[in-house]
Amino acid sequence: MRLYENKDVNCEMEIADIVGKNMLATEVFGKSIKALSDHFVDLLKTEGISIEWSEIRWVLTVPAIWSDKAKQFMRMSAEVADIQGGNLLIALEPEAASIYCQYLPKEKLTGKDNSVNLGDDGVIYMIVDLGGGTADLTVHEKHKDGSIKELCRANGEDCGGTSVDAAFIRLFDKIVGFAMINKLKKEDPSSYLDLIREFETVKRKIDSSSNGKVNFCIPLSTINSICKKQKRCELDELIQKSSFRNKILIRGDKIRIDADLIKSLFVKPIEKITALVKEMNTQLQTTDVPLIVMVGGFSECKLIQSALKQAFPEKRVIVPEDSGISVLKGAVLYGHHPEFIASRVIRYSYGTDSYVDFDPSVHDLARKEIMQGKEKCEVFDFIIHQHTQAVIGSEIQRSYFTMYPFQTAMPITLYVSTKENPKYVDEEGCSKFGEVVVDIPHPSEENRTVIVNYNFGKTELTVSAREVKFGSSCRTRIKLL
Repeated sequence: MRLYENKDVNCEMEIADIVGKNMLATEVFGKSIKALSDHFVDLLKTEGISIEWSEIRWVLTVPAIWSDKAKQFMRMSAEVADIQGGNLLIALEPEAASIYCQYLPKEKLTGKDNSVNLGDDGVIYMIVDLGGGTADLTVHEKHKDGSIKELCRANGEDCGGTSVDAAFIRLFDKIVGFAMINKLKKEDPSSYLDLIREFETVKRKIDSSSNGKVNFCIPLSTINSICKKQKRCELDELIQKSSFRNKILIRGDKIRIDADLIKSLFVKPIEKITALVKEMNTQLQTTDVPLIVMVGGFSECKLIQSALKQAFPEKRVIVPEDSGISVLKGAVLYGHHPEFIASRVIRYSYGTDSYVDFDPSVHDLARKEIMQGKEKCEVFDFIIHQHTQAVIGSEIQRSYFTMYPFQTAMPITLYVSTKENPKYVDEEGCSKFGEVVVDIPHPSEENRTVIVNYNFGKTELTVSAREVKFGSSCRTRIKLL
């Protein structure tokens, strides 16, 4: 979630743990990836399977709504775990789940009827990927050749399962105070995590028909100890003094909470998820989306399933078997066949800065600049527009020229905009995206022309370049962090 929340992802970014200790984010992610890869290799050895490290293609899944910077950050973290770029694919989570669903027979789908088959040619469906941190939505269409076409750009928000956890902790805050929860995190982080884990089981079981009291264990002795230090009374006394005294009880080491109070913690996440589904339908305008396919761990929550069925009675809501690990299984399939996704919709407009002749009928007067005696204006020079369908394997070519003799490298500054037709690189909604660096082979005194090919159809932007005079390929690097 730090990679989603932080719009300025960079190499020096730090992450704080629950006790407030900071560490470089690349180390946190790198060591986490290394632990997983080591576990996998150890398992192979145990089973007597001999595979060289270089033979393994690794797949890292990320939310579709993550920025290109966050994806490149994951690549950098994978390198910390000794996974080199050539052996790594980045997969988008809703896409991976969509691929997995293509292989499921009807009897493996919850909410099925005789007309539902995600493997049918031309079927259109919305993938609602509800993970821990984010809700990630996209709409796919199945082609006759088995490939998948994305119909509108992915959308989402931070309203996954952990948003309900956060609401649960805020409930505790109201009873015992923010300072006490912080104290629990710092003095006994394992007890804090136990509290969250116990609530996780409740979160998955609760449904619209739940009533009465919901029971689960809490680390009561630790909480009481901190309450006595901070408030000079135990948790039960604090509950009795609060507005929740008729809704929450302590019995032994268990807490008993009204089911309606638990369900109220889901209200805002449900509202956000429902709004996202409506927004996706609005994006498509005339295209009818008859199916909603729920995947991800949070999609197993019966309360969320009921809410979507109630909000969209005209649609069929499908929950595949093993929906919680559908992204994992789909990622393996994607690793074998990355071309499964035929095309994707571009989320932003991409371009470079360029100086053109100033035109008072087109450009703002305040933007006029005098350059070598001529009136010029810096504008957003498009490479690709937002909402464009980018077909896998297709490339966009642009020509660039060296600026001085014996130039060894050519930096190209890229910009992105949340608007479909931005005019200037510094207007609202537009920001610097990063830099493409093209090495010039055989530098010479004369001006050189380079053709750069941009490929937007993959999960990550890729570029290649060719120098025109000698026809030599150029080494290219994309620097986003």
